[in-house]
Amino acid sequence: MSDQQPNLERLGWTPWFEALLMLEGLPRETVARVAAVDREQLLLVNATETFRAKVSGSYLHHHRRSEELPCVGDWVCVEKGRDDDFGLIHTLLDRRTSLQRKAVGGSREPQMIAANLDYALIVQSCHFDFNLNRLERYLVMVAQGGAEPIILLTKTDLIEPDQLAELRAGIENAGIVAPLLPLSTITGTGIEALQQLLLPGKTYCFVGSSGVGKSTLINQLAGGERMATRAVSASGEGRHTTVRRELLLLHNGALVIDNPGMREFGILDASDGIAGGFGDIAGYAARCRYRDCSHTSEPGCAVLAALASGEINQSHYENYLKLQSESAFYQLSNVEKRKKDRDFGKLVKSVKKDLMRE
Repeated sequence: MSDQQPNLERLGWTPWFEALLMLEGLPRETVARVAAVDREQLLLVNATETFRAKVSGSYLHHHRRSEELPCVGDWVCVEKGRDDDFGLIHTLLDRRTSLQRKAVGGSREPQMIAANLDYALIVQSCHFDFNLNRLERYLVMVAQGGAEPIILLTKTDLIEPDQLAELRAGIENAGIVAPLLPLSTITGTGIEALQQLLLPGKTYCFVGSSGVGKSTLINQLAGGERMATRAVSASGEGRHTTVRRELLLLHNGALVIDNPGMREFGILDASDGIAGGFGDIAGYAARCRYRDCSHTSEPGCAVLAALASGEINQSHYENYLKLQSESAFYQLSNVEKRKKDRDFGKLVKSVKKDLMRE
């Protein structure tokens, strides 16, 4: 965070959280926001100071799932004496919005990216990183979490104007209606427009692959070299240096969350997000003959009719089916996992009863 001493409203506190706090019956003086997470320690900021804290043992005992632990952007209630350098977190306030993905690897667990963001800035490089399917994947998970998406196309200085126009046309043809801003930190194109989008007291989370220019862009917005970025290679492919998620307060009062580059962005249960991320297909789906239409072979399917007439792009449709399949698989896997957990719990109770009889 900056050296300023912000009040809670400047940190993103709203009447929505105030109402939550009143329902919990907790004092406002205990409230702080998570600015960074370093293993078991958290960096918190409140109305008067920045300090470190850890989650209480009691909270950990009752909240063992990874998504229940505080992440960057969360609001927490913490016990801390006036002369203490360290605080103890005992409450996590409900999240208004969130951004999460399936944990990397074979794990079925969700991984929290950030919480209580107002906007997710999806960053893709025009030069080497642009991938329409990945963009749709990001849009689905942003919609699922409740934030508003904004698409940033970086490094426009490395392509010709007609190439940029082609990229924009491809995005529009995919039915994507999220605001789109092309920019370059080299020429300065789009930087002023981006600054005007960043409003005081609002939280913006930057997401994208490694090397697309997130950290360089945030450095420029912050007005200095907050992070030492390595030189960009001759191909235009940067190397990311952000190693942790961090909440930053810009000079204009906007709050931004930087993220390490993400090679994978696995889909969780995202039925609502898919409807939001593929609004054009959802619109046609509402006209299908059958309510449970899978949009693959059923008679009277409005989606297939739009596909045949060219109103829906083929690759856009195929990515829709792929993400639907991933979401359904995650839901099924979660049901199976919960069943195994319940069965294991029953087994433990049965063994304990047998031991007590002996």
